[in-house]
Amino acid sequence: MNKNSKPILEVRDLRQFFPIQEGFLRRTIGYVKAVNGISLTINEGETLGLVGESGCGKSTLGCTILRLYEPTGGEVILHDGDEQLSVFELSHHEMRQVRANMQMIFQDPFASLNERMTVLDNVIEPLVCNDIGTNQEREAKAENLLMQVGLQKEHLRRYPHSFSGGQRQRIGIARALSIEPKFIVADEPVFALDVSVQAQILNLMQELQAEFGLSYLFISHDMAVIRYVSDRIAVMYVGELVEYAERDELLHHPAHPYTEALHSAVPRLTQRGRRNRIILEGTPPDPSDLPPGCVFQTRCRYAEAKCKEEVPELREISDGHFVACHLAEELNLVGIQS
Repeated sequence: MNKNSKPILEVRDLRQFFPIQEGFLRRTIGYVKAVNGISLTINEGETLGLVGESGCGKSTLGCTILRLYEPTGGEVILHDGDEQLSVFELSHHEMRQVRANMQMIFQDPFASLNERMTVLDNVIEPLVCNDIGTNQEREAKAENLLMQVGLQKEHLRRYPHSFSGGQRQRIGIARALSIEPKFIVADEPVFALDVSVQAQILNLMQELQAEFGLSYLFISHDMAVIRYVSDRIAVMYVGELVEYAERDELLHHPAHPYTEALHSAVPRLTQRGRRNRIILEGTPPDPSDLPPGCVFQTRCRYAEAKCKEEVPELREISDGHFVACHLAEELNLVGIQS
């Protein structure tokens, strides 16, 4: 990624709260704060890795950015040439047109494809929905895309059930690319795959990014995967962004205790750089009943009285390095060694 790249997407104070309802009249008694005031920027041609434990709100954030969920609050700005589009203010008709620039690769390759449709019909479905091209043009495009993702045009007439998980994910990638998007949310795209197949899919996604100039929001719970694919990394915990920096900066100089704990879980193949695993005590707090102060204070081994009383703001501690921690400058946290 070129550091002078322009932003393609800006997320501003995004919130996604789900109501908790009870009784026959479905009275609202509270809210699950799945995404709680997140702001970030994704640049042209870059991969922003979003990492955090399962259930922290990563997938909800991705779906809300694409407006698959209607947001509780905040803004998403899509840069389309010289035009800036406020995604949440668009009508459904306008949103349908904008979705040509914003697509998603789903986690489960066994659920993301329609089993009753051929590979051809699965791949060209976005083109059909948006009335793009003739039948002949769509089929030609599908043939080309299938070859670009490492499959053969003969596969177009087959059904998804006859393919392996890795092959199905390649079909899902071809489907996402069919409409020529600029921005893709990749939601745990290698989670359900064998390790050897994971590497193939990650390499394929990087090759396609270079060829088509794509920007990715790459979501994963696995710091090793995020480390491999990302230009910048954002760390999410219980609906909030706790750290955000260039990849190497965040890997070697973490400033948040939660990031340090994630680093300690990354396997090492050699003795060099090995360190003790940090075991976080307890479980993440209930997003419908967050603790006072820092959202991480109930599990943080460095927490002080201030952490339990005041919410830390996400602030810049060095060039492009943001962290939400009162003690960031005082702690000497251990990152991943080179």
